[in-house]
Amino acid sequence: MARPIWTGTLSFGLLNIPASLMAGERRTDISLRMLDARDQTPIRYERVNAATGEEVAWKDIVKAFEYDKGSYVVLEPEDIRSAAPESHDAIEVESFIEASQIDPRYFEKPYVLVPAKKAEKGYVLLREALTATGRIGIARVVIRTRESLCAVIPHGQALLLLMMRFPQELVDIEEYRIPEGKPADYRITAKEQQISEQLIEAMSGDWNPEDYHDEFRQRLHDVIAKRVKDHKVVEHADEEPAVGDHAATNVVDFMSLLQKSIERKQRTPAQDKASGDAPAKASSAGRKKASSKSAGKPAKKDADEDKPVAAKAKKATTRKTAAKKAPAKAPARSAKDKSAETAKKSPAKRRNVA
Repeated sequence: MARPIWTGTLSFGLLNIPASLMAGERRTDISLRMLDARDQTPIRYERVNAATGEEVAWKDIVKAFEYDKGSYVVLEPEDIRSAAPESHDAIEVESFIEASQIDPRYFEKPYVLVPAKKAEKGYVLLREALTATGRIGIARVVIRTRESLCAVIPHGQALLLLMMRFPQELVDIEEYRIPEGKPADYRITAKEQQISEQLIEAMSGDWNPEDYHDEFRQRLHDVIAKRVKDHKVVEHADEEPAVGDHAATNVVDFMSLLQKSIERKQRTPAQDKASGDAPAKASSAGRKKASSKSAGKPAKKDADEDKPVAAKAKKATTRKTAAKKAPAKAPARSAKDKSAETAKKSPAKRRNVA
């Protein structure tokens, strides 16, 4: 069973209700350890003296406030206790107000108030009174050494305690550049305003927390489970498609986007399938079929078109090569040389002897 974070009394006026403060949220973050990549050994942090590099024991550590760069004032435990509120074991409601008056930014963390034994009557009485009046109680609570502002609100059969921020913990919105003025100052037309409201109405529904899940945690859990199972390197997810040039411009057709959003919201799944998915699949199949047919046959037209060009190029190259390889012509010979060569080749005629 969960242990209480705080135990004391919840009081308003003269009514005291013994109660415990239990956790109202459960952290589901996946805890990751840091290891030495060389031998998979966990990394351990040590309390080290910044000047000497030596480890410091807990008994030698004190708390201090740095009031100037490198200058500290040490605070003893008694100093901290003297600044803490006198009452640590009571949640005293200071006022009751309407919940709608509180800026949502003030709410921080939920806890559940659980009544002690034999304190159910006062618990139910306060719960029903808050429900009937539509008010919530504003109080203070000290958990460990810190005092926090809080709100006591009815929630079904329970009383919740919502931790709140003090005003100085919130950032003033005026520190940021927020567009001010009327819609006309930003050239927002009445038609665009109307279409926006229609889109909000089309997307409106009841709050159902079961519709929302921590998808990142689930995907990370699946990745870890796969690594544990087969110890294989996890393949990287495909990169997101590059953003087109249209994303870089500030010119946006709001009317077109809003109208398309409303039309898509109003269409049924059957209409989506008939108008979008089926043709897409058919065209995809057609492209695949055409692609497979064209892959089996050579492209004659392209080959024929390229053939004359290739032939001309080949012919020109052949001529050029032949011209380069042709031997130089021999010098012209004299008539005497020609006559001697002819006589040498022709056999001598026999003479008739009388």
